[in-house]
Parts: sequence; C-alpha cells; structure tokens
Amino acid sequence: MNKRYFLEASAALVGTAFLSHFISNNQRSKIMAASNTEFEVTKPEEEWRTILTPEQFKVLRKHGTERAFTSPLDKEYTNGTYVCAACELPLFTSDTKFNSGTGWPSFFQPIAGAIDTTVDRSLFMTRTEVHCHRCGGHLGHVFDDGPAPTGKRYCMNGVAMKFIPA
Repeated sequence: MNKRYFLEASAALVGTAFLSHFISNNQRSKIMAASNTEFEVTKPEEEWRTILTPEQFKVLRKHGTERAFTSPLDKEYTNGTYVCAACELPLFTSDTKFNSGTGWPSFFQPIAGAIDTTVDRSLFMTRTEVHCHRCGGHLGHVFDDGPAPTGKRYCMNGVAMKFIPA
C-alpha cells in the first residue's frame, strides 16, 4: 500500500463517518418533527429556541449530546425528581439514580409512562434513544448494563432535565 492510497482511503473513511453522522441527525430531526402531532406539548422550532437555552435546544430538539462530566446533575444526589427541561414532565426520581461513572446522570428506571424510545442508528451503531413522552425531547440513551433490579442504564443528558428537590 502506498502513501497516496492510504491517504485517499483515510479521507474517504473520515468523510463517510462525517456524512453518516450529519445525515443521521438530520433524519432523526425530521422524524421527530414529523411526529410532533403525537405529543401533548408541541411548539414551533422558533418558540423552542426562545424557551430553551442554546445547549438545551441542541440536545432536546436536535438530538445532541452534552460533554461527559459537565452537568451538575451528574453529582446531584439530593432527594427529589428530575423533570424534562422543556415541558417539566417528571421523568426520574432520585431513588433510581446511581453513579455509572460515565459522566452523565444515570438511572435504572424511569417514572412509569414518562419516556418513549426509538432506534438510533447513528455513528455506525444501534442504540435505544430515550425521548420525553410529553414533548418528544431527546433525553439520552438506555443501555443493558445497569444495576438491579432492571439491569438498565438510562444515560441522560443533564442539560435535558431540571432537578426539583423534594
């Protein structure tokens, strides 16, 4: 393999990865936007932009991910309830929170009826994406490596939630 071939192959691989991520995020946004009629709380994109901070908008409405270890909610262990930052639907209680070591607030079980899930095939992998049941906001992902009793790890973006102390 010569140097030129290696560089061309590398550029093609990086370009494919970039486009895959861009197209995937764009498609997810279109899917969620098209399904807004399913949600109890719906707003035009410009209204969401005025209600949410830029970081909240990126995560909740555009399926972004906050950087690990940046959310104060990761280290929040006071008794209370975690609610959706967009519509304030109660999502998780503090008694289901655990330290996963991932840098994102993690829970082993949501409040019944609070979340919905969709398949996320971005970044060359398949994951289960978690959304707010009321407004459809992207919250994070759920994985099968959590503690008992569920074996689930709901890995949430802290910026997508607010904490209400008990």
